[in-house]
Amino acid sequence: MTRTALRWLLATFYLVAGVIHLVRPAPFLAIMPAWVPAPEAVVLWTGVAEILGAIGLVQPFSPPLRRAAGWGLALYALCVWPANINHFIIDMARDDGGLGLAYHVPRMIAQPVIIWLALWVSRESKTAHEG
Repeated sequence: MTRTALRWLLATFYLVAGVIHLVRPAPFLAIMPAWVPAPEAVVLWTGVAEILGAIGLVQPFSPPLRRAAGWGLALYALCVWPANINHFIIDMARDDGGLGLAYHVPRMIAQPVIIWLALWVSRESKTAHEG
């Protein structure tokens, strides 16, 4: 896939996730670490951040804005990692093992990949074949 195709794929992922944060916040609230203040507001604003980041990532008019969106989404993915870790802990403590290691281990590995991908796809292509 080209950089452009991956940029659109990542933007679509973040747009969908952002909308879900806004219309169905309960699953996100359930995995929120207890130390996070104002969890409802955090879920709301993370949804808004995902939507705005997705839009910024695919807009064609301003490479600096696209780059800022990539950095913003990378930082966002880093900041929500504690919720993913908390979900792992909560889920694995369930009697039935929750979603299990087959779900959580790839998710933990995917987080740094998503961070890198947000930074990579938001850069300008150096050659035509990169997209």
